Amino acid sequence: MDSSSKSKSDEIMIDISPAIRFYKTGRVERHPRLNTPAVPPSLDPKTGVESKDIKISIETNVFVRLFKPNNQKKLPILLYFHGGGFCLESTFSPKYHNYLNSLSSEAQVMIVSVEYRRAPEHRLPAAYHDCWDALNWVIFHATDDTHNNTHTKELWLQDNVDFSKVFLMGDSSGGNIAHYLALRVGIEGLSRGRAFHINGVILVHPYFWSKRRIGDEASKRSYLSVRGLAEKIWELACPEKSSGIDDPWINPANDPCLSSLGCNRVLICVAQKDLFRDRGLYYKEVLEKSGWQGTVEVVESKGEDHTFHLLNRSCANSLELLRKVVAFIYPARCAL
Repeated sequence: MDSSSKSKSDEIMIDISPAIRFYKTGRVERHPRLNTPAVPPSLDPKTGVESKDIKISIETNVFVRLFKPNNQKKLPILLYFHGGGFCLESTFSPKYHNYLNSLSSEAQVMIVSVEYRRAPEHRLPAAYHDCWDALNWVIFHATDDTHNNTHTKELWLQDNVDFSKVFLMGDSSGGNIAHYLALRVGIEGLSRGRAFHINGVILVHPYFWSKRRIGDEASKRSYLSVRGLAEKIWELACPEKSSGIDDPWINPANDPCLSSLGCNRVLICVAQKDLFRDRGLYYKEVLEKSGWQGTVEVVESKGEDHTFHLLNRSCANSLELLRKVVAFIYPARCAL
């Protein structure tokens, strides 16, 4: 390799150190600690939750991991979208696998967690499309069709799910994805043309942003605020045709269709020390002012930072957050 080629290969286009670097040649360098070995599906001895992996798209190589609690009754179903700024993490990582085992067990809910394509190799809307396909795959199981041109029915979903109780949930960028899907359902319905309603959406420390600082964002010091990482993450993930950090995908306040959100209930979970705390509160404000006819609730974890519940699942605030999620899924039961 000559010196000019070597120089080009070493030129960094977007630097989100130490997490990820994107070079002008297209090379992507992720920190080894963030590429933990995948955990295989299994029967979890602590919770009794069983998991399995299914490829839902041959073209995009997208998988979902199912989590089924030890319960013979018909269960609600929850589609989960992991965080990581659209460019890191995996539903197969120990962090997410262990958390979703706990969530499935405590909430007694079937979970479909999507292993969507990541940026910058696959910039948005690739992740949005993958998760949309996963939602359509789930709803296919609620139809009378026994098969279609691509799929046969998965027995765990066909036999164990109550499709009148469907929820979307995600943390950080996964919360952004959950919002996108709910909005798309409200605007256009599902691709199969089937009338469909989402019971609720749970946004945990959702990744929304804009050029204008709100609340105490300008003064808050955190890993995500150093060197403008919130902006750089979006630059890495978004398509070139995007309108930047004020695109409606990242700044819902700019979306004229926000009132069409396709659910009746939203739970927004924020953390006191999180850089994105005020974005969650602002989302509630603009959603209520948009003309949307549902109800939105905010819960705050005092003294905690971004996605703390994934790093320490057994602390008191994590357990309380889990109870809030369960209460949202079963409002009538928890009101007794």
